Parts: sequence; structure tokens; C-alpha cells
Amino acid sequence: MNHSTDHARRLGALALAALLTACSTVPQRPQPTDAPAQTPAPTEADKGDPRQRFAAAMQLLRDNQIAEAEQALTQLVQDFPEHSGPWTNLGILFARSNRRAQALGAFGKAAQLNPQNKVALNWLGILHREAGAHERARQAYERALAIDPDYAYAHYNLALLLDVHLKQPAAALPHYREYLRLSESGDLKVMAWIAEIEATLTPEKAAGADAEPQS
Repeated sequence: MNHSTDHARRLGALALAALLTACSTVPQRPQPTDAPAQTPAPTEADKGDPRQRFAAAMQLLRDNQIAEAEQALTQLVQDFPEHSGPWTNLGILFARSNRRAQALGAFGKAAQLNPQNKVALNWLGILHREAGAHERARQAYERALAIDPDYAYAHYNLALLLDVHLKQPAAALPHYREYLRLSESGDLKVMAWIAEIEATLTPEKAAGADAEPQS
């Protein structure tokens, strides 16, 4: 082996080793002291069990801790926006405190996430009726009843819409009757409304009203 060549190679290797050592010991530039701290995004485990959190929010509602329940539901839909139930209950809180736009948004989101959500659809019908959008209200109630023909509240609200707002008492009558049958409430005012409608119907219309309600 040529000693001069071997010596040159060794010198080259030593020089490379020295360069690598120098690079590894260069101090890192310090971060500015006023740089904002980076908070890691919460993981699913950090957010907890959505079912347990939902149950806790419902308990707050039962305990009449409305503000706390709303805060819990708001945080829940932020952490788990894909669940329909929290959106529905948040919408009810919005509707009962006259925040109509927020309520419509919440119920719309709930129905979008779960097209079988009859409660959200019933509430959408109520809000549309109150806004004078009677046809949209009717569609919402009928969608709820298509999901569950035994949904008493949708029968009641559809009957009111047909009777009072659309002036179709004969069409409202079977829904009033279904509400009484399904709710077993013995609601005296609804019984009185039924009697009033029956008293004004011709025999032909009365026979038609005895048919099953159309939904």
C-alpha cells in the first residue's frame, strides 16, 4: 500500500470527524422569551366519554341548573360536533330563551346529523310556525310523523297548525284525536276543540275526519 496515499486518507477522515464534531456542538439559537406557549390539541381521551358528559348535562337540566347545562352542552358540541343529541338539547335551551336564530341553527344541525331525529324536526316545525313559515312547519311535522307515527307532540303541533293557521279543521281533527290517544293526557282543551270541530263538520267531512291521519 502507498503510505502517502494512506496518510492522506487518514488526514481526510480526521478532518471530517473534526467538522462533524464542531457542527454538533454549535449552540442552538434560543427562542424569544415572549414566544407564545404552544398548547397541544386535546385528544379524544382528554375530552372524556361523550355519553357520560351528555348524561351529566342532562342531570344539570333536571336540577334546573340551566346556565351550567348550557355551558356543558356548548362545550360538548364543540368537542364532539358529530353527535345529534347535544345539538337538539342546546337548541331547546336556545328556543326557550328566545334565541331563535341560534335555535334554528342547532336543530338544523341535529337533523342533518341524524335525519331520524324526530324531536329536532318537531322543534323546527314550532319555530317555522312561529315565524309564519307555515308550509315549512307542516313539512317538518310530517317528517317527524313519518319517522314515528305515534309521536304525540308532532300530532298536536300539526293539528294546531292545520286548525288555527291553515284553517283546515277537518284535516286537524284526526291529529287531535291521535294526540289524545297517544298522550293519554285527558287534555280538556283539546277535547273541547275536537267537539267544536265535530259540531261544524258536515256528515261527509266528519266521515273523512274519522280516517287515519295523513302524515
